[in-house]
Amino acid sequence: MPATPARDAITGLVLAGGRGQRLGGVDKGLQPWQGQPLVDHALARLAPQVRGVMISANRNALAYASRGARVLADASDDFPGPLAGILAGLRASTTPWLAVVPCDSPRLPADLVERLAQGLGDAPGAVVRRGERLEPVCCLLSTALADDLERYLADGGRKVEGWVARHAAPVSFDRPDDAAAFANINTLDDLAR
Repeated sequence: MPATPARDAITGLVLAGGRGQRLGGVDKGLQPWQGQPLVDHALARLAPQVRGVMISANRNALAYASRGARVLADASDDFPGPLAGILAGLRASTTPWLAVVPCDSPRLPADLVERLAQGLGDAPGAVVRRGERLEPVCCLLSTALADDLERYLADGGRKVEGWVARHAAPVSFDRPDDAAAFANINTLDDLAR
């Protein structure tokens, strides 16, 4: 069995490149929640778990860069979805592993990356599983998957779960303290709550 990747072998990526359609088209990562933009919550959770952090963002690059993280835009400007951000992260990573999280889950576990790394086994990736459901944008991926993902996108693939499930071992996150960890903020009502 391969060695579990250490923190220094993992770069983090916060996905904040979407259109924010369910929030009326605003940049979701910059929306305030409990007094701070959502991206700041994601960074605070992810940064201590990895060697360095990047942000995938297609708008407001200066606002994101002000957080001290490298900002990556998709290769295409038509918002092709989270997989384009993941591909940019796989290509830009200076470590052999990339831990991916969304900007809209502000309560991610403080041991997310460690638990994913321990669940890799022989697979080139690991993904959060809650019950029978995958959280496909909460994953740990080998950067060696970049070419495969590029082919998937070139062939018209857009479903994150479809691609991630092909490569990533599901890792159970069903402890009681995981219950609210993966709740997404997708609407103005979610922000208000």
